Amino acid sequence: MWRLRVATGGSPFLTSLSDFPGRQTWEFDPEAGTEEERREVERVREEFTRRRQERKHSSDALMRLQLTGGKPPADQLPPVRVAQETVASATAPDENAVDVTLKRAVRFYETIQAEDGHWAGDYGGPLFLMPGLLITLYVTGALDQVLSAEHKREMVRYLYNHQNPDGGWGLHIEGHSTMFGSTLNYVSLRILGEGPANPAMTAGREWILSHGGATASTSWGKFWLCVLGVHDYRGINPMPPELT
Repeated sequence: MWRLRVATGGSPFLTSLSDFPGRQTWEFDPEAGTEEERREVERVREEFTRRRQERKHSSDALMRLQLTGGKPPADQLPPVRVAQETVASATAPDENAVDVTLKRAVRFYETIQAEDGHWAGDYGGPLFLMPGLLITLYVTGALDQVLSAEHKREMVRYLYNHQNPDGGWGLHIEGHSTMFGSTLNYVSLRILGEGPANPAMTAGREWILSHGGATASTSWGKFWLCVLGVHDYRGINPMPPELT
């Protein structure tokens, strides 16, 4: 089970003058969590996968599950419903409704505050960052040294969850399919060990081929393909090293 670690170094190569405040990392511990907690994690995962085309962002569901202990606070106040007539007429809402709403907001943020005082958050969205990491690790021979089997499994889950219905991938998780996103994320899945016969991989490959092929990607996309050794550097525009 994955655990969010807050305000810890975790490596002799990392130093801090103030005990790493605000630093957050996920660590896999096969012994962590009770059976009930692990079942709840799987339920949340399955629910997100089922609705991934309706709600693209995870809303930090697993992080919130851990920080709140898996359940809402015992003294959770009931939600306030504002009548449509009040909204339409711009009438000032009842003062008690405002008070309850503010208290609900404060209590909510109290429940998801990390123990060192900061509010953690997922840097999710861009679909062009992970491919660069994976290609770099692959060509340097460090893929298996840096990424555990569990890391790879979660990366695969993430990429499949954010594949568009047409088979491609966008520039970000809410974007329409692009050659840049589709090519790099297809390559990423292959590096992570996914075979070409997988139905999702077949759909991704068909999107790429039906939209002009990988050579129709942007210069940045072609650059990463060159680094990987599957594209000729003569086929891309010169690029200042500061931009690569």
